Amino acid sequence: MANRTAPFSRFEWMVAWRYMRGIGADGGVSVVTIISLLGITLAVFALVATLAVRSGFRTEFVDTILGANAHVTVYHAARSTPEGGLQRGIPDYQAEAERLSQVAGVTRAAPLIRGQIMANANGRNAGAEVFGITLEDLKGIPRVAGDEATLEGDLSRFDEGVAIGSGVARELGVMVGDRVRLISPDGVKTAFGTSPRVSAYEVVAIFTAGRYDIDRTRIYMPFAEAQSYFNREGFADEIEVMVRDPDKVDEMSPALLGAAGDGALLWSWRDSSGAFLRALSVEDNVMFIILSILVLIASLNIIAGLIMLVRTKSRAIGILRTMGLTEGAVLRIFFLCGVATGVTGTALGLFLGVMFVVNIDFIFAVVNGVGDGGVWDPAIRGIYALPAELRLVDVVKAAALSLGLSFVVTLPPAWRAARMNPVEALRHE
Repeated sequence: MANRTAPFSRFEWMVAWRYMRGIGADGGVSVVTIISLLGITLAVFALVATLAVRSGFRTEFVDTILGANAHVTVYHAARSTPEGGLQRGIPDYQAEAERLSQVAGVTRAAPLIRGQIMANANGRNAGAEVFGITLEDLKGIPRVAGDEATLEGDLSRFDEGVAIGSGVARELGVMVGDRVRLISPDGVKTAFGTSPRVSAYEVVAIFTAGRYDIDRTRIYMPFAEAQSYFNREGFADEIEVMVRDPDKVDEMSPALLGAAGDGALLWSWRDSSGAFLRALSVEDNVMFIILSILVLIASLNIIAGLIMLVRTKSRAIGILRTMGLTEGAVLRIFFLCGVATGVTGTALGLFLGVMFVVNIDFIFAVVNGVGDGGVWDPAIRGIYALPAELRLVDVVKAAALSLGLSFVVTLPPAWRAARMNPVEALRHE
């Protein structure tokens, strides 16, 4: 009767390790093992790094949206007046904002004035969008005036001037304390028509919200001044609503519409950025599939290495079988050879991926320096730096995928070795 060894015993590990090292004339096997190891390591590293960058980009993009824009914007369609004209805006904006702020889950409701203007200073012009808002409400915008913002100047003097984005300031060449002229085509109404309105304001603060399109176009003006500047006396254009859980804005829509009253319409952050977020989700899935194929290709190198190992060790397998080693023991020996490569490569790949994410700022600075600062264009990508967020779920997915494929591809050659006829193996040697 064949002598049976305990599954995955020390003897089986010893034989597997000896085979993997490729001793003596069989040294070529170890080269294939190293190639397989490097392939899996690089594939897992690429998978972890890519998933981290995609997660970081999505998180940063959503954070800048929620930190500098309304979670829900409430506005009203144009209404007919007794005189036969159309009335735009919200006349009872204070009462409506108060009702909206009472809705469960709402943290702030602020009336806004919005208008398109051209800013001028130092002989330079820049198109911009003015947001008329009170100082108290402005302080409630995290990415503009909160702890997350990079702010220059004194925001307490907001009622004496305007706060402009860093991109606008850079385009106009102004700093805190300088004056900018704001030009609106829909200005002073006279008997001869409407003439452009031109007003100069001191720049009391310069903010950086972290989004290029916001910093490059946005100017905040005191609410009362914006009403006068845009001919909105007694009206607000819309109400900016911030909620405690932005992911639940759709569930809150009925309550918000009920509080806003007849004729109210809602525009949430999902409406404005939903297409881009869906595109990111599709891209994430496609990238995961592509990189999974890369991991599979790297794992297939294990098959090639094991097939070579089985052919090279056929005589040794025959001897071990005639000495009483069971088919199961042979299968486990070659299974250990393949799995050891997969586990080691996965561990090294995870380590490199984690190190990449931890040091991504330094790596990005080096790459950007080599590319003379032109590697990352915020005008195209919207944010100023390459973000990365290491999430446990991404690491687990990468490890599970790599280990699973390594285990699966190891079984066929290991099974072939186990089923080898020892007599045939020795007769052909």
